[in-house]
Amino acid sequence: MDFKYLRIQGQEYAENTMWQKGVFSMCMKMLEDEVMEQEDADLFLELNDWFAHELPWPEPCKNQEKVICWFKVENADIMMKMMKPVMWLLDRYHHPYYLVYTNYPGEIVYEDKYQVCCRVSGEIRVEPLQRSWSPDEE
Repeated sequence: MDFKYLRIQGQEYAENTMWQKGVFSMCMKMLEDEVMEQEDADLFLELNDWFAHELPWPEPCKNQEKVICWFKVENADIMMKMMKPVMWLLDRYHHPYYLVYTNYPGEIVYEDKYQVCCRVSGEIRVEPLQRSWSPDEE
């Protein structure tokens, strides 16, 4: 199956969106908490600057709206090439992250060549567990 969107996110939630933090937020937090060695911090800041220069900063993000960003898979090759060292830093400091693929990222409120920005409600919806089949029930 082909997917349209990709997001790299962690386990912890962002306060403003109540959605899992993205890769840059996770690394910034490690930087603020002085988890990284200086050489690694410098590497992240250099990569962060590259992304800031190459990717437009969506207006909803500037306004701190309840939004999350997804890479467009069709144009993600260069972004993922530059993202590999960022994921390496997360691995190096044993910070869990996930690559999430979807065709349904939510309501798109911003779009450019490389990314979409989607509105989130900020509400966590928990579905009741469905009882699964068990061989003991036969």
